[in-house]
Amino acid sequence: MERVAIRFLVATAVILAAAAVSSGELVDETSATAGLLWSTGKDEPDLLSKAEPENSDDSSAAAVVNDHDDLDGGFSSLEGMLHWAIGHSDPTRLKESAEDVQRLSASELQKRQLELKELMEKMKMPSDAELMHMAIDDLNNSSSSLEDRQRALQELLILVEPLDNANDLNKLGGLAIVIQELDHPDQDIRRLSAWVLGKACQNNAAVQKQILELGALSKLIKMVKSSSIEEAIKALYAVSTLIRNNLAGQEFFYAEDGDAMLQEILSNSSNDIRLRRKAVSVVADLAEYQLENIVRAESPCFRNRFFLKSVVDLTASTDLDLQEKALVAIKNLLQLKTTEALVLKDLCNLDGSLERMRQQLLDLMAEEDHRDYAVDLETLRREVELIFHEKLGKVMKVPT
Repeated sequence: MERVAIRFLVATAVILAAAAVSSGELVDETSATAGLLWSTGKDEPDLLSKAEPENSDDSSAAAVVNDHDDLDGGFSSLEGMLHWAIGHSDPTRLKESAEDVQRLSASELQKRQLELKELMEKMKMPSDAELMHMAIDDLNNSSSSLEDRQRALQELLILVEPLDNANDLNKLGGLAIVIQELDHPDQDIRRLSAWVLGKACQNNAAVQKQILELGALSKLIKMVKSSSIEEAIKALYAVSTLIRNNLAGQEFFYAEDGDAMLQEILSNSSNDIRLRRKAVSVVADLAEYQLENIVRAESPCFRNRFFLKSVVDLTASTDLDLQEKALVAIKNLLQLKTTEALVLKDLCNLDGSLERMRQQLLDLMAEEDHRDYAVDLETLRREVELIFHEKLGKVMKVPT
C-alpha cells in the first residue's frame, strides 16, 4: 500500500514538474526541503546530486521510485516535491512528459495538483521548522547514537541555507547546541558542526552576531589547526563567513591571532591546497573590508613584511586557482595606506614574481584548453602590476 501511494505521489509530482518545465517556470525555493531527503543520513553532495539518467524502459516516475531509500524521508511542501521530481527524473523523459502535459486541460492539471496536495496533507509531511526541531532534539539527546548525531547535522546543513531558517535556528535553541558539538570527541561531528555554523551565518549579520556572542569563534580558530584536514577546512570556512564584513568579528579574530594563523597556513607549502586557497581568500576579504572602511585603523598585519611575503609567494604556485586568489589579495593589499611598496619590492620580490607569472601565462595561452583562463588571469596580473608600480611612483608602459 505504501509503495502504491509513493508511486502515485511521485508520478503526479513528475507530471506537475513537467508542467513547470513546459511553461518555462521554476518553483521558488522557499523551502530548504526542496530536495532534502531528511532521514537518509546522506552527506550534502549525495543529497543535492541529481539522479543519473537511466536507460531502462520504465517510466520516469517508476524509475525514481525504484530507489526506495530516497523516498524514506519527506517533503514539507509541494514545491519540495516538484524540485525533487525534476532533479530525479531523466531529462529526456521529463521533456516528453512536458509535451504530454501540454495536451492536458487546465481542469485536469488542476485536479492532479489538488490530489497531490491532499495526499501530502494526509501523509503529514513535516515543515522545515519541525525538521529543524527534530534534528536539534537528536543533538540535545545524550543517548543519541553517533550516526543519529551525524544525520541531524547533515539535515541542519541543508535546512539552514534559507535566510528565514537560519534566523530560526537560534530561536529553536539550535545554535548553542551546534556550538556545543564543536567540542565533540568525534572529528566528523566537529567538522559538520563547523559547516552548519558557516552555512547559517553566511551573509547574515544577525546570525553572525549570535554566534559571536555564544563564543564560537575562538573554538573555530583552534579547529583550523586540527590534524584532520577536512575538519580544518570546514572550520576555516566557518571563520571566514563569520567575520566577513563584520567589524566585531574581525576585531575578535585579530585578538585571537587569527592573522598569525593565516600566515602559517600560507607560508607552509605542505598545507593542503584547499586550506591555502581559503586562507588567502580570507586575506583578500579582510583587505577589501578595510578599503571600504577607510576611517578604521588598519590592522598591523597589513604592514607585517613576513605576512605580505607569505601572500606574494603564492604566485609561484602551479595551482592557477591559488595564483588567482593570491593576485586578488595582493591587489587589495596594495591599495591600503600602510602596505609599503618597497617591502613588496625588496623583501617580497613582487616584480620578479609578477614577471615569472607573465611567462607562465604566455605558455598557457598557447594551450587551447587553458587559453581563456590564462588571458583573464593575465589581465588581473597586469592590473596588479600597474597598481604596484604606481605605488612605487614609477611609470610603466604596458605592452599591448
